[in-house]
Amino acid sequence: MYRTALARTYRPRSFSELIGQDHVGPTLRAAIESGRVGHAYLFCGPRGVGKTTTARVLAMALNCPEQAAGEPCGVCQSCERIWSGGASLDVVEIDAASHRGVEDARDLRRRAGYAPTSEERYKVYILDEAHMLTRDAWNALLKILEEPPPRVIFAFATTEPQKIERGAAPVMSRCQRFDFRRVSVGDITSRLETVLEREDIPAEPGALRAIARRAEGGVRDALSSLDQVLSFRGDTVELADVRLMLGLVDEDRYLEFFEIAAGRDRARVFAFVQTLLDDGYDPAEFLRGLGEALRTLLVLRLDPEADSVELLPESRERFLQAGEAMVPADLLRMLAAVGEFEASGTLHRSSQPRIQLEVLLLRLVRMESTVALEELLAALGGESVDTPPARTKAPRQPRGTGDSAPAAPSPAPGRPSPPPVTDDPPRRPEPAAEETPSTGADASARVRDAWAAAVAETRGLGGVAVVALRGAEVQGLVEDRLTLRVSAGLRPDLEKLLKDRPRSDPLRANLASRLGRERLDVEIVDNQGGRMTAGEAARTRVERLMDGNPQLREAVDELGLILKE
Repeated sequence: MYRTALARTYRPRSFSELIGQDHVGPTLRAAIESGRVGHAYLFCGPRGVGKTTTARVLAMALNCPEQAAGEPCGVCQSCERIWSGGASLDVVEIDAASHRGVEDARDLRRRAGYAPTSEERYKVYILDEAHMLTRDAWNALLKILEEPPPRVIFAFATTEPQKIERGAAPVMSRCQRFDFRRVSVGDITSRLETVLEREDIPAEPGALRAIARRAEGGVRDALSSLDQVLSFRGDTVELADVRLMLGLVDEDRYLEFFEIAAGRDRARVFAFVQTLLDDGYDPAEFLRGLGEALRTLLVLRLDPEADSVELLPESRERFLQAGEAMVPADLLRMLAAVGEFEASGTLHRSSQPRIQLEVLLLRLVRMESTVALEELLAALGGESVDTPPARTKAPRQPRGTGDSAPAAPSPAPGRPSPPPVTDDPPRRPEPAAEETPSTGADASARVRDAWAAAVAETRGLGGVAVVALRGAEVQGLVEDRLTLRVSAGLRPDLEKLLKDRPRSDPLRANLASRLGRERLDVEIVDNQGGRMTAGEAARTRVERLMDGNPQLREAVDELGLILKE
């Protein structure tokens, strides 16, 4: 048995029935009522939002003998023929995709020269997919668009107005342009409810909203999807059937992934994707829903009472719980990464979409947590950040001649003066009586201060190495051996630095000079506990941030900022 599709059965027959286009219907209705109808219209917008339907309603209203207040009656013989796309001498609908050449345009121009069948009627030409016309075809139509015959109306519908603007810019100025919008999920849901009410078919809560979200603003797509679901069940519309027929991914899958991401459990990603594919889900469909799920999570994380999130109460509660384990900045970065990946089309072009999806999810799971501004300030010393006073540029010293040596540069404010440059061999300074080096496990304040100053003054160590040095705790100084204690998280970086003699020797020399030694060895003793403190983790992230941004490090060095523990 043949049955007319819902998208055709419930196609609007008047301007008032148009959905989500409140700026279009009233304007055209008022133009018809006042007799100020334009000779050419350009209807732009995504597919399935009512462009061609509006052109038909416009033709119906112009030729309806029962027209009232700019609205067609929708039931007379003229309206029936135009609405169904049937034979009508005065309304011609052309598919520009298959009639795009210059000869087709010339034929249209010749036909437009003939008057309508009666003085009361209008001749209306509807060109769908108008962006498919060639440049020569537009040039052939340009003259008739500039000086159209009496009572001849052109209505162009297109999803890509930018192509017309690039290839036939003069046409744009000869048409009244209407930009059709995507229809909201709420409006589409209301339309589906109306259709099912007329069809006397019950629907489960959430099922129609899932169809509306899947339609992405297109009413026609939503009605076609509803038709598909009804073909499967027929007597009711349930959420499970909608997900099965349209291939929608259950929101439980996204909540499971959010749990993986919050726990940074990269190993679970492979098992997660395997289960996803074993259950028959399409990677592209999962990716489409992942962006929407991340957006929902971010909106609820910022505003738990947000009305822009259309979820059932129980689903909203679950998303709120999932969002508590993540910070908004991290969600924003994940959402941006998904958006960039989807825009690149990598998944669709790849012959191995599974691997591409796994790579994306691994990137999201291992994405380092954003350093909050307060944490960054705390890692940089917070209120105790040492900022030197404004420095004045010292006059340049004249270059030395003969045996004269160049003048020693002035030390930076707050920095110790370097030892004078002489030709004499270095002497071992005699320690003052009150500054006898520590010989026990507890280092004196003098040794700790010398260590901190040497670390701050020595350059070229690298960001992570500096974090390890500043995170080390001085334990003791016995003769020419300085012992340090450091957490397990920082120990590998510190050991690597100390083994790299060219990098670490300047530090040893600086420290030996401050402590009155000719040479000094630095060793690490075992640390009990082995966990990195919050401060150490913050400083590590800051140093890595500075390593990846040389301009930031240059600014910190130029201003003399000091990372304090």
